[in-house]
Amino acid sequence: MPKKTLFLAQLFITFGMAFSMSGIMGFISVGPDFLSHWPLSFITAWPIAFIMTQVVTPLAFKLAHTIAPAPRA
Repeated sequence: MPKKTLFLAQLFITFGMAFSMSGIMGFISVGPDFLSHWPLSFITAWPIAFIMTQVVTPLAFKLAHTIAPAPRA
C-alpha cells in the first residue's frame, strides 16, 4: 500500500474514531450535558489517536502476518 494512502487512511480512521469515541464516552460519563465538552475532548483525542496509529499499525500488521501469513504462490 502506498505510504500516502496509508497516511490518509489513518487520518480518516482516527478522525472517525476520535469523533465517535469522545462523543460516546462523554455521553456515558456526563449524560446529555456532554455536548459542551465534546469539542475539546475531540480536539484532544484526535492527535493522540493519530500518533498512536503510527505506533500500533506496524505492530498490528506484523502480528496479523505472524498469526495468519499470506499463502505462498
